This record gives sequence, C-alpha cells and structure tokens, in this order.
Amino acid sequence: MSIFTPTNQIRLTNVAVVRMKKGGKRFEIACYKNKVMSWRAGAEKDLDEVLQTHTVFMNVSKGQVAKKEDLAKSFGTDDLTEICKQILAKGELQVSDKERQTQLEQMFRDIATIVAEKCVNPETKRPYTVNLIERAMKDIHYSVKANKSTKQQALDVIRQLKESMQIQRAHMRLRFTLPAKEGKRLKDKLKPLLKVVESEDFDDQLEMVCLIDPGCFREIDELIRCETKGKGSVEVLSLKDVEEGDEKLE
Repeated sequence: MSIFTPTNQIRLTNVAVVRMKKGGKRFEIACYKNKVMSWRAGAEKDLDEVLQTHTVFMNVSKGQVAKKEDLAKSFGTDDLTEICKQILAKGELQVSDKERQTQLEQMFRDIATIVAEKCVNPETKRPYTVNLIERAMKDIHYSVKANKSTKQQALDVIRQLKESMQIQRAHMRLRFTLPAKEGKRLKDKLKPLLKVVESEDFDDQLEMVCLIDPGCFREIDELIRCETKGKGSVEVLSLKDVEEGDEKLE
C-alpha cells in the first residue's frame, strides 16, 4: 500500500532551524548545521550552502510550509530567497542547550584568539597568549553574544580589557611614497594619523616609513589616493609592531 505525503509537507533531517515571528505568525527556515553563524559572520557567502531549501515553513519539524498569502502579508514580498535572507539575518537559531554551550565556548576561544593576534603589551611590544586573554576575559566576566560576529566582539573585548590591563592594538607599519608637489601639503594632513615616524626621505619625492593604528589605515589610504589622484602609493610593510626573539607574555 502506498503512503502519500501531503503536498504542503516537506520532511528534512539533520537540520538547524532559524525561527522568526512576524505579523503575529511564526516562520522557520531549514539550514545546514554550523552554517548559520558562518553566514552571519560573513565567512559564508553562498546562500545555497546555508539553506537546505529555499522554502519558508510554519513548522520545519512537521514539514508544514508557510502559505504564500501569509508571507506576502508579513514580509511585503513573495520572493522566497529574500524572505529567507531576512529570517537568516534576524531570526533566532534553534539549538539544544548542549549545542549552544559548545558553540559559545568555541566563540569565546575564537574571540580570545583574535584579540591575541591583534594586540600587544604597549610597554614591551610583545603579544599575549590566547590563554592569558581567555583568563582576562573571564576576570571581567565577558559574556559571548551568539548573534554578533567574533570580530565585532573582539573589538569590544579590547576596549573592556584596557580598563584592567596593559593592552593595545598592534601597530601597522606603512611606507608612503608621494610626489614632491603633494608631499609637503599632505605631510601636515597625515601627521595627526601617524603614531611614530621611523624614517623620512625627501628628495624628488617624499618617502616615509611609519607606524599607525590599524583603524586609521582606510582614512590614510583614501587621503593619499584622492589627494594625489593615484600618483601616491601606500605599502603595508608589516601588520604588527612586535618585538622578535622573545616568548609571548604569560
């Protein structure tokens, strides 16, 4: 005897569900495990790698598909891909308590790793270990936010740790080469954005090697590119101002 599955039901297995309430109704999408956070962090760009199906459900576990009229009324569109993106961005990821705890522990470790890679002790110019950063994060009772990227949270952690320990973003070492005509004029505009000028050579053109805060790189790059109409250049010599030859600080 044949058993027919109703046409408005789809059965899926090994699924991560993202749920969103809108217009008084519940909507769900079925995603692949571990892909939702990658999408939200910007690491995964291909929507097909995240969604098991471009279908919006009322209830994924029961296979109940949402009605087109409900979707149009709640989201203002019947474009399923666009609706899936909205739910993926703003919805709540449904995971078990054990999965959530494992995920948060991994994010905690990832955040500490990013902080350790980007920061140094300003007095010694040497980096901290990941374990030390983890201990410092626990000391300030940092709580991981599952819906924020680890990069965003790493910046939050750096700001908070500055209140309790010696820590700063590692400097970026750059070389600027500017035409002589623009060099004199731009030098005064660049100075406030530079931390340390290591060398300066002004012959037929201005060449400077300096240390900057990484957060100033885009502003410096745009300033030189626009003001010199592409004739000036910016070269990244190193991403960190770190002393070599010594162990990391414990």
